[in-house]
Amino acid sequence: MQIRDLPYTDPGRPDARSGPRLLFWIGRNQLAGQLRAMVWGTVHMVAVALLPTALGIAVQAVVDRSGARLALAGGLMVLLGVLIALGDTLLHRAAITNWITAAARLQQLLARRTAELGSTLTRRVAAGEVVAVSTADVEKIGWFVEGFSRFASAAVATLAVCVALVVYQPALGAVVALGVPLLVLAVLPLLPHATKRADEQREKAGRATELASDTVAGLRVLRGIGGEELFLSRYRRASQEVRRAAVHSARMWALIAAVQVLLPGLLLIAVVWYGVRLVQEGRIEVGELVTVYGMVSFLLFPLRVFEEIAMSYAFSRPSAERAARVLALERATPAAGGPREAAGLSGDLYDPASGLLAPAGQLTAVVCGDPDAAGRLAERLGGHAAAPDGAPSVLLGGVALDEVPLEAARTAVLVQDKDPVLLSGTLTELLDVPASGLVDVAAALAAAQCGDVLDALARSMPDGPGDPMRARITERGRSLSGGQRQRLALARSLVTDPEVLVLDEPTSAVDSHTEARIAQGLKGLREGRTTVVFSSSPLLLDRADRVVFVQQDKVAATGAHRLLLRQEAEYRAVVTREAGTEAAAVDTHGRPHDVGDREQLEGSA
Repeated sequence: MQIRDLPYTDPGRPDARSGPRLLFWIGRNQLAGQLRAMVWGTVHMVAVALLPTALGIAVQAVVDRSGARLALAGGLMVLLGVLIALGDTLLHRAAITNWITAAARLQQLLARRTAELGSTLTRRVAAGEVVAVSTADVEKIGWFVEGFSRFASAAVATLAVCVALVVYQPALGAVVALGVPLLVLAVLPLLPHATKRADEQREKAGRATELASDTVAGLRVLRGIGGEELFLSRYRRASQEVRRAAVHSARMWALIAAVQVLLPGLLLIAVVWYGVRLVQEGRIEVGELVTVYGMVSFLLFPLRVFEEIAMSYAFSRPSAERAARVLALERATPAAGGPREAAGLSGDLYDPASGLLAPAGQLTAVVCGDPDAAGRLAERLGGHAAAPDGAPSVLLGGVALDEVPLEAARTAVLVQDKDPVLLSGTLTELLDVPASGLVDVAAALAAAQCGDVLDALARSMPDGPGDPMRARITERGRSLSGGQRQRLALARSLVTDPEVLVLDEPTSAVDSHTEARIAQGLKGLREGRTTVVFSSSPLLLDRADRVVFVQQDKVAATGAHRLLLRQEAEYRAVVTREAGTEAAAVDTHGRPHDVGDREQLEGSA
């Protein structure tokens, strides 16, 4: 795999049982690239290691006044210089290719898992953690992949140099061959402490990233309540904790680096001292001492590579653990018997866990006393989350959603959560979604009451008022109000025209008059299609064919909105926002008086 061939057609199925297993899986899938980098790294390092040999031949040729051997030494230096340059260039090219392709493979896997889990991902993993895994953790894993081939070539070169020294000059070679393993092993006791400190730094950095992400996402609300300074002070404290943890970790790595300089220096001194004695005794030539000295000096380079791979593994292992946790998340456990065909998937939508039934072709409104429980139930209706306590999966037309392919389940049931995301781009691009083709964009925008939104977008165009469909939507629709975002998101869902549409609080940010028109437009456009709306708005509830009241994750009552207002005190308390469960005054139309007051107040605002 080369960079020009990215993205992968199929990034594969990762081994997400643990961080080390994920790293091994990535390396195994890049075996050819790793071998290529190791070969060129070995060529580079062996050439560097042999350079002292040429230098030793040259020194001895000068001592012996041999012009032929001096010329031979010069030619050998030129050849080794070419190999050094060629090996280093191609090693760098291959290693960086390994880094980028490994990071790309991991990012593709994370993106696919995010798409599969949808909004349930952030219910199981913090949003800041997902961002950290997709950015900083991917980079650290790529760093280890890139460094591993250089580590392998350094190990091969070190072993070759030690064997060559023992053969070339047994007395000095034995000292080097015994000293190098001791140098490598000397830092091993320090690595667990360094890894622990690196983990602490990464954990604190992850918390700071989560805090920053949550603060930015809620910046508009914070400004509204004057809470910027409070959250800014929290982030300052979190960032200072990250700084202190980074300094604490850097001290340990500085100690390891110091040991890696001190001990090789002592070995070099010992070799020179012993070599000088051998020269004085006439047992070796001066050129041979220069060769041995140069080779020992070369060994300082592989030792630094060993330190780097230890550092990169210490940082990448916890990153791989976090990536593995995200990749190990599953949408739902398929039932025994494997996936079933989803052709003609339609019919009643039924959740055995709660007892909720949404008849085919009807508008069903669901009222939950707990907003969080409503969100969980909405996700479960879409097949995005497993049922609690091993309860059966949600059924659509008698077919369990976790028994059909994911694509078929997503096509049949669309869930719009209470905080839908608008991607940046033009309005045309925003509404260009997979759809049945039966609902055109104009009809969806009209049903969602987006007329004033279109006017505002047309006026905001930089070249003057124009076609609102060409107006650009900023990232997450931050330039729009909450109600405008909700209506555009609703229009996008209506364009899709799924067999079952599940809406979680689709009008919570709009005024009563607009909400009433949306309720009418939604019912008319979705006529004959199954629609489930989670809401406690009387305006939507009064338009529903069927209202289901859910308490403590179970269906407590079913019926028409006005009937439930009269007969169910707990339902009335939720819908009318009463503090208790006492009956509210109901007018002749079966609507609580405080609801009418709310409409009048909001209409006059």
